Amino acid sequence: MNTANSSLQIVDLESIRDDRTLFSELNFELGAGQVVQIQGANGSGKTTLLRMICGMLLPVSGEVRWNGKNILKDRAEYYEEMTYLGHAQGVKGDFTPLENLNFEKSLIRTSNQYTLEEILEKVGLAGFEDIPSRTLSAGQRRRITLGRLLLTDTRLWVLDEPFTSLDKQGQTLVEELLVEHADNGGMVLITSHQRINVHSGESKVVNLNK
Repeated sequence: MNTANSSLQIVDLESIRDDRTLFSELNFELGAGQVVQIQGANGSGKTTLLRMICGMLLPVSGEVRWNGKNILKDRAEYYEEMTYLGHAQGVKGDFTPLENLNFEKSLIRTSNQYTLEEILEKVGLAGFEDIPSRTLSAGQRRRITLGRLLLTDTRLWVLDEPFTSLDKQGQTLVEELLVEHADNGGMVLITSHQRINVHSGESKVVNLNK
């Protein structure tokens, strides 16, 4: 993962839904080694913002820039450097956790840092490698989804409520993954209703509430 001079810039971004302004003149920057948490009440536009940052929605005005360039000008280059995890688990129920990760591995640019078995152990699924995922709890299926982060070699992680369905131990796991990624020069943009516990010098909060 080459993190040199990587940056995500949100420039004068505006979103309007049903004649209601969700946010406007929104500006912030995310650099290597940083974690930015998006906070706001329900309906404030947190998921909308993340989808704009992923290029799935267009803003009314403003730009999302990757290394100074509008992401819409070179989506392929941007998507090679970005991993998005949304609300949906995206886990195939008839596949085992091992098969789910192996399938995901065939679709993305992967890191060679961990084997699939090591990933499952790291996310707390050791001993569940060969069990159909549909028989697992919602929290265990969420852990499979989190395992995808350890497969990737992308610089930017965009995570929408990754703590969903997780117990306290699982929430601590997420925080550890964020810190590890940031310590390795990666970048994290995350929404969560709870304040995340990462090194204070590497994190900041963007609040969408007026």
